[in-house]
Amino acid sequence: MSTALKSVKALQPLFDRILVQRAKAASKTANGIYLPEKNLPKLSQATVISAGPGISGPDGKVVPTSVKTGDEILIPSFGGQSVKVGEEEFFIFRDHEILAKINNDA
Repeated sequence: MSTALKSVKALQPLFDRILVQRAKAASKTANGIYLPEKNLPKLSQATVISAGPGISGPDGKVVPTSVKTGDEILIPSFGGQSVKVGEEEFFIFRDHEILAKINNDA
């Protein structure tokens, strides 16, 4: 999916959707050799860019999303809706598709 957005800040997910940016693998080895982009692995770690407000539960109350902007998370290696903003690629996942939240304080 390609968009005409100039800034990712203009993109606000709705309901229980989460906008993330996948972490980038190192493009250079420890010895300084640059690796071609097609040979880089896709990492399952991502940063939450923004999150929707949540979705209505069976009782009509809004159940908020389980992550917030800036959280480090694990995402599935497949799925998500790809969104390009300029040269950067972002993904939109539903809250229940997020595998885990990474707690760097532990």
